[in-house]
Order: sequence, then structure tokens, then C-alpha cells
Amino acid sequence: MPPPRTQQIPVVVLAGFLGSGKTTLLNHLLRNRAGTRIGVIVNDFGSIEIDAMTVAGQVGSTVSLGNGCLCCAVDASELDTFLETLTRPSARLDVIVIEASGLAEPQELVRMLLASENPHILYGGLVEVVDAAEFDATRERHPEIDRHLAVADLVVLNKTDRVGEAEQERLRERVAELSGPAAVISAVHGRIDPELLFDPALRPDGEEKIRQLTFEDLLREEAGHAHEDHADHLHAAYESVDFTSDTPMDPRRFMTFLDSRPEGLYRIKGFADFGAGDRDNKYALHAVGRFLRFVPQPWARCEQRLTQLVMIGAGVDAGALRDGLTACRAEPAENPVAGDDPADGLGTPDAERSMWGVLRYVQQEPEHEDVPGDVREATAEA
Repeated sequence: MPPPRTQQIPVVVLAGFLGSGKTTLLNHLLRNRAGTRIGVIVNDFGSIEIDAMTVAGQVGSTVSLGNGCLCCAVDASELDTFLETLTRPSARLDVIVIEASGLAEPQELVRMLLASENPHILYGGLVEVVDAAEFDATRERHPEIDRHLAVADLVVLNKTDRVGEAEQERLRERVAELSGPAAVISAVHGRIDPELLFDPALRPDGEEKIRQLTFEDLLREEAGHAHEDHADHLHAAYESVDFTSDTPMDPRRFMTFLDSRPEGLYRIKGFADFGAGDRDNKYALHAVGRFLRFVPQPWARCEQRLTQLVMIGAGVDAGALRDGLTACRAEPAENPVAGDDPADGLGTPDAERSMWGVLRYVQQEPEHEDVPGDVREATAEA
């Protein structure tokens, strides 16, 4: 089986047309990062880098790419240069956010990330921010927004406080039609739960107790209780569904479930136990939108062998998701124990063949770059 990989940093693309509220949403994430270290690549259009000034000081690593849109001004190798700076161990970042120019082509940004040779990054999704109050007018000026929505993994229908309830419902239905399987959530002032985009960092106690006062601290003090009053309501726009099984998953049925995952299911994370398919490893699962990646990791000595998943989305049927995963569990005859030596890894030839669908989404180590192109592309269109 492929060797386990080191931890990779998710890179989230934040896109949307001018005035949709991307910078407001980014500032909200920075104010509510709860110890998560965020690196930001700010992509401004024009020579005056207003967006860069807005976020300056709020994050330890900010790279500004002024004078043009990122997808036109920077090729994949140059983007790798910036990502190399942010992925250095000394930066200790947990997530990277690229705030794209209002005139950027988000699909090109995603392609650049997927083509990146940086082994330390992982695609974290394309978030398209839409101005609810100006959506129809924006489509008239920029009909390409339909194309942008079609490749989004998550759509934030922003500024919903500026439209009535009936209009908001109409907009949600229209955006959902254009964005296909993407999750669509409503927001005011770009305020979404950061856990939609990235996991909160868990740091050793006291790691950051001795530090300078940051801009984040000042923002929190300035916001005061008015900001905290609504903090508990951020989760209302989406649902988180947990699933745990002490019975191994059947690889073929599990891949069928993933291939047909319902609309609105934005992220899946956790670990899968494939039993006889690979007795040596559990498989860390990272799915965002149509992107899918598995990372095999050795079982620890005496570790309980479980499948543990968390699914995050908007408008999803929690019961149907759990039922679907329950149906993916292997039958006893499909997960033989007698006669199998765990030290042998794969239990039987048939068990090995059953893992082919999973292994298609396991990224090879850099020294094994002879992966067929169609396999690489599959990670983006799972």
C-alpha cells in the first residue's frame, strides 16, 4: 500500500464579483479563527491594494498580488512560489485562503491549485460569494457568473438582510439551480461559521499565552458583546452529521455512496476502516464539493478500529446519510478474519481488487509522479 503522507494544509479559494462581500467574509474568518493560524493570499485588481490594507495585520502571513488578477498574472509555478512561503514549517499555518480578484476566473484558480507541485497543500474548496441584493443586476453585467457558480463547492448568498423573505427564497432556488450539487447558505455581512471551511486548530496548552497583542484582539475588543450576541446562531445555516461504525466498510459500496453523495453536502472528513481491504491502514478522508482524497495512515498499536465520519452541508437529510453509510458496511463473509494474517496487509486478492476505487483517490508521493493524468483529474471531479 502507498506510504502515509504528512499533514497537508488546505487551500480555500474565496471568489465572487466586486462588491459581493468577499473581504468582509475574510475579515470575519480572521476575527473568529479561535487560534487557527490562517495564511492569506490577497489578489487585488488595480494598483491600489485596498483589500490588502483591509486585512493587513490580521494574519501572520499575507501575500499581496496586485496589478491584475491572479489567474492571468501568475502561472502555476509562480503561485507555487507564494505557497512555498506560506507552507514553510516556521509559518505554522493551519489553512490558507486565496481571496481572488472580483474579476478572476475561479475555475482557473482551482486548476492551478490542483496542478501545484507543492506536496504540503490540499485543495480546500471554492467558495463563491453572491450579493443577494444585486444578483440579477450582476448576472446582466457579468453573465459568466453562471459558469462560476457551476464550479463552486459552497455558495454564500450574502447580504440577505437587504431582501425580503420571498425574494430570498427565489434567489436561493435560482442559485441552487445554477450551482448544482454545491451547498448554498445564507449570510449577513459575510458571517458564516469558520468550521464550514476549516477545522479549528488544537494547540498545546500555553503555546500562545506569551505573545504580542494582535489585531485580532483589537477587533474582538472593538466588536464587544454585540458581536458575541449572534455567535451561537452561525451554525443555523448548515447541519453537521456524525457517523461511527465498528464494522468495516465495504470499499465498493462506500465509493458508490461517495460518487452519489447528495446535493448540499459540502464537506466529509474523518477516517474509514476497510477491514480486509487493507488491514494495516485506516484511510483519512477529505472531501469538499466534488474533490476527494484518501490518505492511508497506519493503525496505532491497540487502536480501536472504527470508521468515524463527519458530514457538513446545507439542506441535507441526516437520516438518509446515516442510512446510506450503514448500508455500506461489510457483511461478515466480506470481511474474513480466520486465516488472514494482519501483517500481510491485504487479506485476499478479491479484497485487494475491491480497494481499486479507493486507491484511485490516494495521491502518490513525489517520488512516484508517474500517476496517469486521468487519475490526477479524478480528485477534482469525484
